[in-house]
Amino acid sequence: MTNSAGPTSSKPVALVTGASAGIGEAIARKLGATGYRLVLVARRKERLERLAADLAPVTDARILAIDVTAPDAAERAVALAKEGFGRLDCLVNNAGSGKWAPVHLTDDATLGEVIDTSLKAPFRFCRAAIPVMGRGCSIINIGSVFGIMGGLDGGAYCAVKAGLIGLTQALAVQYGASGIRSNLVAPGVIKTDMTRDYWDSPGFQRVNQEMTPFDRDCTAEDVANAVIFLASEQGSIINGQTIALDGGWSTTKYLSMAALTRGLSRGGKD
Repeated sequence: MTNSAGPTSSKPVALVTGASAGIGEAIARKLGATGYRLVLVARRKERLERLAADLAPVTDARILAIDVTAPDAAERAVALAKEGFGRLDCLVNNAGSGKWAPVHLTDDATLGEVIDTSLKAPFRFCRAAIPVMGRGCSIINIGSVFGIMGGLDGGAYCAVKAGLIGLTQALAVQYGASGIRSNLVAPGVIKTDMTRDYWDSPGFQRVNQEMTPFDRDCTAEDVANAVIFLASEQGSIINGQTIALDGGWSTTKYLSMAALTRGLSRGGKD
């Protein structure tokens, strides 16, 4: 049966962008399972409707099918939270652009798309959410380890993800004294629809798996677990932090034994 918590319920409310698939869907499902009512934002209405229907037995979910880069997207999403539930406790900025190209091959259209989706939209959603938030609320931005470290051919992607870390820190210092915490989760590369086509390519495997000192890849569920922790009382002292979910990729200079020994002859020479 559908959860019947109304607008005046004490159950917390989370707004998740890019909620229709991949990491965003995993975050939405985990938040719903842990007691949050939800405002789900993405472009694909059918997927949002399906997700809301799946979540109906455990929580209430309102959907907004809109491109996060639309000038009024943030205001409409926050208004939906206020009108539908009377509050907003957690904002998860997950929507982003995955376009990669070196700087000299990045045209203005691509640059604009990456900035608009992955930095301007999160900024707008934070701007709209903060006035309706209070003590105990939190903002969680989903970034990337490539905002911590540069990546070959990263171009606009790396620049914007680094900018999202800067935004998170600015939010933390500005609004932390009011009890609103802001943090960023920086996953390594995750197998989703966006990465599936090149996941098994030798170059991708070498840059990621062979340079990660841990025995498995990061998953969308890992990101959802980190979001739950940061939004909870257990994470209530954490503010202004970037948490890398990459198995040590960004903090070590690791090479797997296969990578170290590849191409070596029995005499130890290439």
